[in-house]
Amino acid sequence: MPKIYRIKGKIVGKDEPMVFTKEYKAMKEEDAIEKIYSEIGSKHNVKRASIKIIEVSEISADEVQDPILQAVL
Repeated sequence: MPKIYRIKGKIVGKDEPMVFTKEYKAMKEEDAIEKIYSEIGSKHNVKRASIKIIEVSEISADEVQDPILQAVL
């Protein structure tokens, strides 16, 4: 059964660091991290080495803040 992960991190290497918090539904923590690298790298045109993951935490469905993810649940 998929779990929900909240990933906090920052993008370095630009003029100023960009901080982000994203929530993903994934089977494993590694899958959620792979999704964040893929999505942020694509949208912001940065390499994986420029994306620094600060925290990964598993959350319950009640704690989800992303409206799109809430609609899926």
